This record gives sequence, structure tokens and C-alpha cells, in this order.
Amino acid sequence: MGVPAVVPVWLLWYIAVNGPLADLGWTRREPTENDGMLLWWVIAAPVVTAFALLWWLANDFVRRWNTAAARVYWPVCALATLAPTAALIVLL
Repeated sequence: MGVPAVVPVWLLWYIAVNGPLADLGWTRREPTENDGMLLWWVIAAPVVTAFALLWWLANDFVRRWNTAAARVYWPVCALATLAPTAALIVLL
């Protein structure tokens, strides 16, 4: 689920950069982004929700067959999911 995670992670980052982080002065808004953030929330909410649901269902199914403790399993799954996104950030 790491490669498909690139899309929801990017959507959340785009919303954060152009919304609250720009309001705090930590980033600059995209100069051509003048439609407002509601459109991005309408696009991102179903994508992120669907991905989170699929991620949780897939990992819950695998967790039942795995002998690792839950306190180890879930953080490792989250890091493994974010690894392709991190690799793209580093390489690009």
C-alpha cells in the first residue's frame, strides 16, 4: 500500500502548505491557487478516506496472521507505507 499512498500523502501536504502552514507564514501559497481550499477538501476527503479504509482493512487482515506485537506491527506498517513517498521526496 506504499505506492498508492503517494497520492493521499501529496494531497494532504498540498492542503497543509497552501492552508494552515501558509497562514502561519511557514510556507508560501501556490500563486496560481486562487480557487480556495474547499475544492481541494472535496477532492482529498474521499481519496484519503478510501485509502485509510483500505490500508486499515488490509493490515488488520495481515495482523491476524502475524505473530508480532501490535505495538510493533502498526508503527512498522505506517513507516513501510510512507517509505515510497520519502524515497520520491529524496530522489526528486
